[in-house]
Amino acid sequence: MSSEVYDCIVIGAGIQGSCTAYHLAKNNKTTLLLEQFVLPHSRGSSHGQTRIIRKAYEQDFYTHMMEESYELWAQLEKEAGIRLFSRTGLLVMGPEDGKNFQLIKSSLQRNKVPSVELQRHRFSQHIPNVNLAAGDGALVDSTAGVLYADRAVRAAQMIFQARGGIIKDGQKVVHIQPGAVVTVTTGSDMYKARSVVITAGPWASTLLSLTGLELPLRVLINVCYWKEKVPGSYSIRNRFPCFIQLEPKEAEHDIYGLPSNEYPGLMKVCYHMGSETDPDERDGRMDRADVDAVGCYIRRCFPGLVPVPAVVESCLYTITPDRHFVLDRHPAYSNIVIGAGFSGHGFKFSPVVGKVLCELSMGQVPSYDLSPFSIRRFQGHRRSAL
Repeated sequence: MSSEVYDCIVIGAGIQGSCTAYHLAKNNKTTLLLEQFVLPHSRGSSHGQTRIIRKAYEQDFYTHMMEESYELWAQLEKEAGIRLFSRTGLLVMGPEDGKNFQLIKSSLQRNKVPSVELQRHRFSQHIPNVNLAAGDGALVDSTAGVLYADRAVRAAQMIFQARGGIIKDGQKVVHIQPGAVVTVTTGSDMYKARSVVITAGPWASTLLSLTGLELPLRVLINVCYWKEKVPGSYSIRNRFPCFIQLEPKEAEHDIYGLPSNEYPGLMKVCYHMGSETDPDERDGRMDRADVDAVGCYIRRCFPGLVPVPAVVESCLYTITPDRHFVLDRHPAYSNIVIGAGFSGHGFKFSPVVGKVLCELSMGQVPSYDLSPFSIRRFQGHRRSAL
């Protein structure tokens, strides 16, 4: 058992936990970052080469948070000396009169986000090799682009350690004892801290149950890559944008994609939902329904892609019922802070999420109104009812 009492223990070394630890170290807090797997690993939600970064959101509170998130990504990029972002723009397509398309359009305008609305008769001039569906509108968030995910996790951890932070991997947490000093027990050791931040991704429910808290979180999977018929047609080098298709005819949920980059000649196109699973039992499990839906969409709208996936990988989404994050203190223990339920769109926010979780752990008033992310909104919600 370690005799040191840390200012904070962060449980979970994905992007959210790594950014939280990074901010704690920058605030001169003695911090231990615990990870159940040996690093680096691909078991959670933060691995892989790319994620979309954007300001195009229906809700103003996300767009406002992204203003600072862009600044913090640039700061981390400078500190680490590693390129973390490429600007490509984000193409948003969806029913022109649809609620979500109109909300995004009005939010971009209201928040003065640089954007362009594409007219149907000129769409193919701006966006080749894409068929805009009848009745769909199209706009581009010009600020958007691609984050380099694995690099970002490494960068945050590198700066954290350079500032004196300690990372211990292969340390699965098996018990949390609340108190003025919280005791965290792993399979091989015991640690103490004045505060704890839980950023355990798909394992959040398991860890929170150790503190007597149950949240309605579901875990879902699937990431697909599709072969370009002509290599480079949808590539980041040829400045093809990221995209989101709202309300596709083939599926209940949105479809999104990133230009080919990770695998030469393969474009990442995914369903913004997936197959529910246990994070410890996910290997070999795949429901084909979502993959087939994306294939049908590609056949109709992306004629330059082979509509059969070339690669299918798993990346775990931890979904809340309303698709908004959980950023809050534990209702019974104010020195236990929770960052969870990032619902497949949290990576881009991680520098500002880390800042907010750091503030909560230090007992400070957070920089943002966290009411959309409060645990209280789930009162009366039962996990089994989902």
